[in-house]
Amino acid sequence: MTMGFAASARSTLGVEWELQLVDQDSNDLRQSADAVIERATVNGNLHPNVHREMLLNTVEVTSEPRTKVSECIKDLTDTIAFLEPITDSLRIDLASAGTHPFARPAHQLVTDSRRYAELVERTQYWGRQMLLYGVHVHVGVEDRAKVLPLQSAMTTHLGHMQALAAASPFWAGIDTGYASNRAMVFQQLPTAGIPRQFDTWEDLESYAESMITAGIVSGFDEVRWDIRPSPALGTIEVRAFDAATNIFEVEAFAALTHCLVEFLSRRLDAGEELESLPDWFVAENKWRSARYGLDADLIVDAQGATQCARDTIGEHVAKLVPVARHLDCERELSNVLTILEVGAAYERQRAVAAAFDSEEGLGAVVSHMRAEHRAGHPIEAEDFLSGYRPSHGAASTSE
Repeated sequence: MTMGFAASARSTLGVEWELQLVDQDSNDLRQSADAVIERATVNGNLHPNVHREMLLNTVEVTSEPRTKVSECIKDLTDTIAFLEPITDSLRIDLASAGTHPFARPAHQLVTDSRRYAELVERTQYWGRQMLLYGVHVHVGVEDRAKVLPLQSAMTTHLGHMQALAAASPFWAGIDTGYASNRAMVFQQLPTAGIPRQFDTWEDLESYAESMITAGIVSGFDEVRWDIRPSPALGTIEVRAFDAATNIFEVEAFAALTHCLVEFLSRRLDAGEELESLPDWFVAENKWRSARYGLDADLIVDAQGATQCARDTIGEHVAKLVPVARHLDCERELSNVLTILEVGAAYERQRAVAAAFDSEEGLGAVVSHMRAEHRAGHPIEAEDFLSGYRPSHGAASTSE
């Protein structure tokens, strides 16, 4: 088959953020997306930056295609400001993280859609476990010949991006021991997780054709790799990020992705060959970052050398500063360094939970997620706990 790649201006940007619908009284998830969507209209039509997702406890907000991180962030914050009066009227707060700490996957309702029904029917148990939330970042690529080298080079950074954004240590009421349990669960879908790497566009087309012929997917858009080409949009899409708990971290993830793609694109323009990692090292890095987060020793070259993710990420930010200045996102890129300093979301969540001897700690984690969403930036556990007063239903993890 022939698979085109849409025209897209170089280093244009788009951001998607999946948000949880959290009950203001119990801190549990609410299956209320239909009610929110019904009210989220402009001149009789659904708000263009509000979207349904697979589960009825979720809405997604998106930016328009933009040239700057700040413009994407304004789209997101404007859309959230539009939604908040609607959710407040339903006694719902918007919040997010890679997972909800105590909600039970089996209790969640799926959006009435043939596409989602077929996914759950095919994948059965694992399809019903997709109680997961992410941030997706698209960056425009102006030349199809660049797409696969860029994808492979970006894949060498997969573990670092996943570690930085890890925000899902808790799952169905337990601490999993992982920084990103979302990463572990999502890859159970047959076409999700670790990216496949190809040398030529024709190889990718052959892959897509064989997947469709075998009935594995009906189209390439059903291939949900952590980093993938998005031919219909003309972008590289990074899907490795757990959903951020606050807009400050969304800025960081968007800026890091934006700068990395442009930095690598400039190297291609200069005739350089970009780095790649063998598939087995990519898989190991994905597991290590999911398990250990920023403390993971990640493989940084094809010879197997390793370095702590915290150190590597800091070094990458320093290299990207000139590109960030050009893209007008130096401040947003510096947010990455703040995350390294105050701790990633999984570290903040565990610090909150550790202040309690019982399941009440998981309710406190959700309250912390809600507080960060309202504040728009990370809140260290000590600062949050100094003013925290638990509500009567906030820690329930009962069946």
